[in-house]
Amino acid sequence: MSEWKKNDKIELSIEDMSETGEGIGKTDGFTWFIKDTVIGDQVEAKVMKVKKSYGFARLEHIKKKSENRVVPKCPVARQCGGCQLQAMNYAEQLRYKEKKIWNNLVRIGGFSEVPMLPIMGMEEPWRYRNKAQFPWGTDKEGNLVAGFYAGRTHSIIACGDCLLGIEENQEILKRIKSHMERHGLRPYEEETHKGLMRHTLIRKGFKTGELMVCQVINGKSLPHGEELVKSLLEIPGMKSISISINRDQTNVIMGTQVENLYGPGYITDYIGDVKYRISPLSFYQVNPVQTEKLYGTALEYAGLTGDETVWDLYCGIGTISLFLAKKAKKVYGVEIVPQAIEDARENAKLNGIGNVEFFVGKAEEVLPEQYEKNRIYADVIVVDPPRKGCDEVCLDTIVKMAPKRVVYVSCDSATLARDLKYLGERGYEVVKVRGCDMFSQTTHVETCVLLSHKNS
Repeated sequence: MSEWKKNDKIELSIEDMSETGEGIGKTDGFTWFIKDTVIGDQVEAKVMKVKKSYGFARLEHIKKKSENRVVPKCPVARQCGGCQLQAMNYAEQLRYKEKKIWNNLVRIGGFSEVPMLPIMGMEEPWRYRNKAQFPWGTDKEGNLVAGFYAGRTHSIIACGDCLLGIEENQEILKRIKSHMERHGLRPYEEETHKGLMRHTLIRKGFKTGELMVCQVINGKSLPHGEELVKSLLEIPGMKSISISINRDQTNVIMGTQVENLYGPGYITDYIGDVKYRISPLSFYQVNPVQTEKLYGTALEYAGLTGDETVWDLYCGIGTISLFLAKKAKKVYGVEIVPQAIEDARENAKLNGIGNVEFFVGKAEEVLPEQYEKNRIYADVIVVDPPRKGCDEVCLDTIVKMAPKRVVYVSCDSATLARDLKYLGERGYEVVKVRGCDMFSQTTHVETCVLLSHKNS
């Protein structure tokens, strides 16, 4: 057991960073995790919690700053915790993310060599998010606030202008707040399940400039809604205003019922030259600039000549499918969420793309069924699974179908490494790995991998 106890003071140098962005340093071989530090910082910290071989400490004072440390642009960066890397210069953030992918592929995937290409960074790593969800609440003095939850809590840090979000967020929230004050509308309280106004969802089409506001309420209707609509319509680009009814005692943000107050109920945007229709409940990538780079890489790795049959597993609203369809003979998309498949079919129609077909269901059930029933084969399989990675049955199905190439798009390099190891032991080799910085200032990173069948 360590001799350290709570509230002890320690001094150390930060030598590494964890997957979740805490600085890592050692005292006499004992490992400490310290938030808000950067590799190269020399710090004083206070012990918070001690385990058998490691502990957590809180940063008290930076004795000597790392050469990679910068002053965070956002005034509430430390309290909010949404941007774990704001104190690190951008070039170092990219190095950290590349190293994270590489480490996972070596440690978890067991790869001795990783054929990595340079990470795709952002020219402007701010104001890139086309979507924000602000909870409403009150501060200690009882004033209305909108912002973000502090890390691991549900206490709101007031922040109307997140620097990752669009500039219009602030103006929209200001108008909703004055509407609440004028009509005595209370923010929702989780403990008592009282109060009307829950979250405000805001989305923007970066190429079209179209804005959407959806107000989540704990009630049946929004008092004086037409007055709020009138106010919001003064903001240039406002195209869709709705309410989402969520009367459940839950921390799920959106309700399933959406009622239109103004506009067609959706906005549109483009990724490359493909147009997408986005409704309040649609899944849509939050960083359209980087999404174009990521999907462009996936398309390049797919190596399409126009003769291929492609399966896109976990296809969502068809974002990658429609990209691939331009170059493939036929694309089949599979997704478990029926609403997403409706959107995907709608988006195919919107773009006049006729060589795609979408199925609702689990990839591991739809694929074998289509293969056995209709002899639908795959030249290329593209997967873009959720954070937990691919289902093992799904991986087995890929192995059985034995496509020449597999393109794996991942938002979690740890589960990616596990799945690549699995495919690597069953006939596939990793040809290229490339990171894409979709979430600047945070620890998250997307990865695109090309696998090739050893016999192809």
